[in-house]
This record gives sequence, C-alpha cells and structure tokens, in this order.
Amino acid sequence: MTRQSASRTEPLGPGVGRVETRLATVADPDHPLQLVSGDHLDHVEVAYETYGSLSPERDNAVYICHALTGDAHAAGIHDGETKPGWWDNIIGPGRAIDTDQWFVVSSNLLGGCSGTTGPTSMNPATGQVWGTAFPQIDMHDFVEVHLRLAAHLGIEKFHAVVGGSMGGMQALDWSLTHPDTLDNAVIVAASSRLTAQNIAFSAVGREAIVRDRDFDDGHYLDADRRPDTGLSIARMLAHITYLSEDAFAEKFGRTHQFGEPRRGFGVDFAVESYLDHQGETFLTRFDPLSYIYLTRVMDYFDPFGTTGATDLVVADPVNYLVVCFDTDWRFSPAHSRRIVRHLEGAGLPVSFFTIASSWGHDSFLMKLDPYHDLVRAFLEVPAGRRTGRASRRAPHHDGHICTREVDR
Repeated sequence: MTRQSASRTEPLGPGVGRVETRLATVADPDHPLQLVSGDHLDHVEVAYETYGSLSPERDNAVYICHALTGDAHAAGIHDGETKPGWWDNIIGPGRAIDTDQWFVVSSNLLGGCSGTTGPTSMNPATGQVWGTAFPQIDMHDFVEVHLRLAAHLGIEKFHAVVGGSMGGMQALDWSLTHPDTLDNAVIVAASSRLTAQNIAFSAVGREAIVRDRDFDDGHYLDADRRPDTGLSIARMLAHITYLSEDAFAEKFGRTHQFGEPRRGFGVDFAVESYLDHQGETFLTRFDPLSYIYLTRVMDYFDPFGTTGATDLVVADPVNYLVVCFDTDWRFSPAHSRRIVRHLEGAGLPVSFFTIASSWGHDSFLMKLDPYHDLVRAFLEVPAGRRTGRASRRAPHHDGHICTREVDR
C-alpha cells in the first residue's frame, strides 16, 4: 500500500497570523466548579485563544480540544516567536478548519500548566501552590470547564467539537453528556477505554517522575527544583509510542549520530539523540504534576461503561466523524472501531475512516491530505443532512486506501 507523505510545515495559505492567549475566570466562590470527585474549586482561570469571527447568529463556532501535552495555542504565531501553534496546519484561512468560515476556540485543559488552573496554581484558601493537594480531575470536569468558557464567550451551541488523542476523548465525552451544545463531533486517533498496555505506559512515565528524588512528594515547587530527569524520561517513553516502527525506520534507521559507532553507553544512534532532544525540550514547556494528573484522567476514562451512556445523545443526536490511522499502535484502529460500534449500536450517524499513514499516533498532528479533506468535508455538511449509513472500502483520489463508513 502506498503511504501518504506527511508534514507539519506545509499548511495552505498564510495562516491566522499573530495571536494572543487570553484568560477567562470561569469559577469563583459564588459559582464554584463542582468536580466528579466530589471536591470543588472556588477559582478557575482558563487560558484560551480564538481565530476567525463569530457570526451574528453565533452559529459558526468550532471548539478545539487538545491532547495530553497540548495547550491553548493551536494556531497562529505569538509575538516574539516564530513557531506556530501545535495544530496550525489544519486551522486557518483555506485550511481544513477554515477560519474564513468558522470561529475557532482553543483552550488549555483544567489541570494543565499553560495558563489554566492546575496543580501548579495558587490555592486561594492557603495562599500556597496546590501541588498534590489539587483535587483529582475527570474528563467530565474538562468538558464542564469548556462549557463555562463557551458561556463566557456567549456561545450556546457549537457547530463542531474537534479533538485528537485525548482531545478526541473530550469530544466524545462532550457529545455524550451535553449533546444539546454541539451539532458535530470529530474524534481523531482516540480511545473510549485504555487497554492495560496503554495504562502501563503511562504508569511507567508517572513512576519515572515520582521516583526522581527532586519530586519531593510533589513539593518540588517549594524547594525551587523540579524532577526534570523523571519528566524527560516520561516524555521519551511516551514519544516512542507516538511513532510507528515504519516512522522510526524512515527517520533514523540504525544511523549513528556521529558518523561512526562510539561503542559506549552514551548517545550513539540517531534515534537516541532524537529521544534525548524530545525529553530536554519538553522540560521547557510542561510541568511534572500536570503530566501526572492528566495521564491519570485518561486511565479512568470509560464513557460507555455505564448504563444509559448514550441516552442523552440518542434523544438529541450528534453527527460523528471518527478517524484513525493504520499504523497507530498507541490508540490502534481497534480503539476507534469500539467507539463506532457503541455509537452505531445506539443508531447514531457515524462516518468512520482508517487513513493510511506511516507516522503512527502522531499522524493526527500531520498534514495528511486525505485526513484534512475528510475534516473539511465533514464540517461543511449542514446539520441535519446526514441520514443513514453505509460501509465500503474505497481508494481516495490520490490512490491511498482507507476503510470508511459513509453516509448516504
């Protein structure tokens, strides 16, 4: 099978240009955020960005839910920087999520470390950093904060909620629990229930952090130090799961970083240098406690595990696009098929595609034309036009094969 080439750096058009991250207060003592755990937060700030213009009817909004280590900066460029947002290749004028048509909202998750309230924020009750006293959080809590931000922006209903990986989990949870607030859900390279292997990878990453002597039971912020060794190892481990074996072979093979083998225990192979770089650069943009909290949320996510899980969305249907990638072994196509089975079993309209890509789980971040074309086309179909479903296997215009569930 011919593989689709991919790039993070080949978007269409000039992009959304200069952008800034804003803050919104969505919980205060008079309107606390009640959490699934039973705890509550009296103060929650959310970092967010918007792109495009909200229509007078306020009916063209699209919400972007980010993955584990993402943030609010999904597109455009911040002043003084040259690197665009993490999903810039899909968001912008003329791109799959076209900001000439859609008003796009992107926010940082509750528990994150890029402006939204989390374990590194100040606990207003104590005047100290939350640390491990920050309450346990749940996927429902993420969605509740998203909805409060929507209310702050004056948006009652979204044309679509879009997310990849853990962002897709949020989109799924949102659609099941608050279907009256969106028409469409785009779920990419996601899971509705992690396997034991998935949980194991995250467990090792968390252990690398907490066993670092500088973790200090989560009090490292008080001591002005961080468990950087543990965090970098966690990132290196996770990054191995984000790429397929084909991608590693294509990018690195058995190439030696310095031309000739050094026969030592330090960095010698190019892939080792790459992972070392990934671990080091991660330290500049992520916090160990956020990593621990957010990975744990994924472990417990099981939206179809309760009786009546689809009752609300059956009563107020949402249209679904579910996309996966054939070489993704972190959240393999079986994860997406499970989502589709549950949704179809409830009689909901679902379009399902498996895209050929050599890049594994990271494919959802890449500019793959068949993938982006699917998202564009799905968003442009007016609400209410998707009725009935049919399965077939067909080549795309570029000859790449995907399995797809199409509406007639």
